[in-house]
Amino acid sequence: MNHLTRYILPALTFLLITLFFLLLPDLRDCSLRGEKSNRRLDRLDALLMAVVTLVYGVLAFTRLGDTKAPQSFVNMEGRTVELDLDLYGGTASHLMVYTGVGIGRYTLDYTTDGSDSFSLGELEQSHADVLKWHDVDIDYYITGGTLCISGYGNVWLGEVVALTEEGEIVPLTSSAAALCDEQTLAPEKQNFLNSSYFDEIYHARTAWEHLNGVYPYEITHPPLGKIIIGLGISLFGMTPFGWRFSGTLLGVLMLPLLYVFAKKLFGGHTAPAATTLLMATDFMHFVQTRIATIDTYAVFFILLMYLFMYLFITEGRKRDLALCGLFFGLGAASKWTCLYAGAGLAVIWLIWVLGRLRKGEMDGKSFLKHCGFCVVFFILLPVLIYDLSYLPYGIASGKTNPFSPAYIQMVLDNQQYMFTYHSGLVATHPYSSTWYQWLLDIRPILYYLEYFPDGTHASFGAFVNPVLCWGGLLSLFVLAFLAVYRRDTASGFILLGYLAQLLPWVLVPRLTFAYHYFPCTIFLALSLGRCFSISRRSLPYGQVLALGYTALSLAVFALFYPALAGLPVHSTGLLSWLPTWPF
Repeated sequence: MNHLTRYILPALTFLLITLFFLLLPDLRDCSLRGEKSNRRLDRLDALLMAVVTLVYGVLAFTRLGDTKAPQSFVNMEGRTVELDLDLYGGTASHLMVYTGVGIGRYTLDYTTDGSDSFSLGELEQSHADVLKWHDVDIDYYITGGTLCISGYGNVWLGEVVALTEEGEIVPLTSSAAALCDEQTLAPEKQNFLNSSYFDEIYHARTAWEHLNGVYPYEITHPPLGKIIIGLGISLFGMTPFGWRFSGTLLGVLMLPLLYVFAKKLFGGHTAPAATTLLMATDFMHFVQTRIATIDTYAVFFILLMYLFMYLFITEGRKRDLALCGLFFGLGAASKWTCLYAGAGLAVIWLIWVLGRLRKGEMDGKSFLKHCGFCVVFFILLPVLIYDLSYLPYGIASGKTNPFSPAYIQMVLDNQQYMFTYHSGLVATHPYSSTWYQWLLDIRPILYYLEYFPDGTHASFGAFVNPVLCWGGLLSLFVLAFLAVYRRDTASGFILLGYLAQLLPWVLVPRLTFAYHYFPCTIFLALSLGRCFSISRRSLPYGQVLALGYTALSLAVFALFYPALAGLPVHSTGLLSWLPTWPF
């Protein structure tokens, strides 16, 4: 099994990928022109989009997270709360405690008659312990009496559940009813389904703080992504499902958007469908959109801004350019990495303008008018969106006028803080990776790992499906040839989009992770889609070739699904294709 997992499966996959490129037609005289009349969406397109989106959506929302969790919290800063145990409810051997936001600690004491008190231990609530269930062993078994919990630091507590050795709940009553009003929600143990994990400890927490008028703890990224997370919380409560809902929904919506994009780029049905299936079976897309972090929103808006820029340069409608600017503003207000995408858009726009000027299709007056339009939609509108995104900060600090000097200074101060934080970040992490490792899937980031008594384990991490990662990298060389020697607009557009998302990371010295490659996966899928469209029009077996490649991606996704969804598996080594893959 070791040789099979370490050599045969990845080698076979790479050979099949290589075979696809060997079977491509001669790039010097292959057909690049699509069927213009076939770039409009038809009923078959609608059916293909609906099927892929529906199947993926069901899979994405399955085992996303618990739909129930404690909703009422008590601020325990400088406060002691007494909880009375039912004398006839059994003997408590341990506690399940659900922590809210804040950093500090709790002391646990027990008294039977109000005079003699015994210490049962302490519970730390660090920044990494928020929105989680904690199994707390206590120093003594307790029957009846009063449990006293004292808080130190600005900590919020959601629920305290006393349990017997057999796992039965010992009823509690308290004047602080919020701490014992949701007892039946206590799980057997903490896991990713009932508690926060990875950077959810920051972003889900910040979303709750925005909803409750609390100045946020995490201020190292712009606010809009956390505001969008809060929309899911508003719909489904402060639950794992609630704080993951928005990202998962946008992950689902990326698929029909990518289909439309591929349709406009390539025409036909095979290339758009195959391109969309590549994204639907990508590991990074599946895992990253199911965690409550802000990267999903950045990628979603990057997809939209490039889609509308392409529509503008090919169809010439100013409304598409305006929408491109709108989504650039929304993306920048979600995460600064969208500024890289904006730089790529600027290069594409400049090439388009120079081409129009060279052909005499734009004079000086129309050029200045066009520049003024861009100033409105790519500078003024994004600045306005960015400014308004800080309203939760302003509300929490009493600065509710987004145009007042105090509010604007608050926004500017945060920009300085963010820049200083990211430029000066010095840290280490066992699952960090560099940009050149992303190109070949060298080092995934492990988000979750849990071992079970029966010898199985559950884990998942973020990395790219090798069929997309390795094949996409090879396809970029194909597109580079087509863009330079065949003057292929679609190939150049995709290549510039990819480079805009990758090249800035070459210059970034700070700690980076595989998920920073997520925006590039859009362009990897489109790059392979360009190869599919060429093979479809230039080879008699081109459609079979494209569908076969997509089937390979689906097969690899199915193989790795346990390592993407946290399903218990035996440690067979089947998924350890590379020594650096922690599965």
